[in-house]
Formats: sequence, structure tokens, C-alpha cells
Amino acid sequence: MAGTLNIRIVVVDDDIAACQALRRTVFIEEQGVSEDLEIDGLDDTCTHVLATRGGVPIATARIRFLDDVAKIQRVCVLSAHRGEGIGAAVMRFILTAVTTASSVSTVNFTAKVSSIRIRNGSSRHSPARGPS
Repeated sequence: MAGTLNIRIVVVDDDIAACQALRRTVFIEEQGVSEDLEIDGLDDTCTHVLATRGGVPIATARIRFLDDVAKIQRVCVLSAHRGEGIGAAVMRFILTAVTTASSVSTVNFTAKVSSIRIRNGSSRHSPARGPS
């Protein structure tokens, strides 16, 4: 856990490519999601969030805005960094960003229960298969 966690919205092509590379690693290579499902052609219409530690990309998510709805999608953390609270930090960052936007009235996030690490006593769930 060396280095400070930095979470930001990215707009530079190299940073968006880093987000896509993280998703490829987690969803396609690690979890076996089909490339057709993961690469859905919607990235150009989404806002991308990148988390880095020491300048190294370790987590990402995207936000798809549909009218007054913000859909949080494709949240993933590299396996070596799971259990460090990074996914929760990314979600807090996104929720803060979208709930302060005056045009957003609803935030939507769909996940399989097994994809969420629940920090309630000793209860932990393993990653689900597939992007949300």
C-alpha cells in the first residue's frame, strides 16, 4: 500500500486507455467475461474515473449519464489491491461528484451481491463475473 491513493475524473485519451486496460484485466482476463459484453461501444459517451497509487492505475469505473440519471458502471479494482477499501473510495468519489450535479436526480448502480465486499464482521463475498 505504498503511495497516496488518487481518484479523479479523466478526459485524456491515455488515461481512458488505462481505464479500459484495467477493465480488460479484471473482467475479460480474470473473470472470463466475453470481450463483446465488456467492450460495448459506450465508452465515448461515459465519464471515466481512474484510481492510481504512486501513479500506477489500480481501479476504475465509468458513469453513464442518461437524462437526470447517473448510472455507475464497470467498477473494478485490480486483484492485488482488493480488500484495501479502494472500491469503496471510488464509489464515495463518484457519489459525491454526481450528487452535487444539479442535473442528476437518480444514481443507479447494479451489482451482483457476490461482487461487493461487505465489511460487516467477518462477512466477505468474492468477485462476481461480469461488468455492471
